[in-house]
Amino acid sequence: MAAVAAHYEELQALDVHALSVSTDSHFTHKIWQEEELSKMIDGGVPFPMLSDAGGRIGTVYGVYDEDAGVDIRGRFLIDPDGVIQAMEVMTPPVGRNISELIRQVKAFQHNRATGEVLPAGWQPGQPTLKPGPDLVGKVWQVWKPGKNGG
Repeated sequence: MAAVAAHYEELQALDVHALSVSTDSHFTHKIWQEEELSKMIDGGVPFPMLSDAGGRIGTVYGVYDEDAGVDIRGRFLIDPDGVIQAMEVMTPPVGRNISELIRQVKAFQHNRATGEVLPAGWQPGQPTLKPGPDLVGKVWQVWKPGKNGG
């Protein structure tokens, strides 16, 4: 969350709306914001922190651990139509990568605007693929893994 908060202005510039959801109460969120997050990020986390008491939201997204009574850490990219385009679920020992989140947002936005396909590791300005009969059997001529970022 702190990494997303640290890059929140960049995400807002990409028209991304961020929020966090956990099974913690809004009281716990308030204390966590005051005692921890505000010390990591000036002003604390600038986006909504929602309480999922009982795990209903986590259940819908497949991240609620009923035995532990917690939502497992995950990230979901949801497009303007409300469709999940990407998700990443990880156990607590390993954190997520905010640079990869931003790369994926840019890639999905580029795809949505152009219809072009963005190969593994694509970064803005790198070659894209234009789906169609002319590309079949010729991807190797356009995309070179390792040379184009993938």
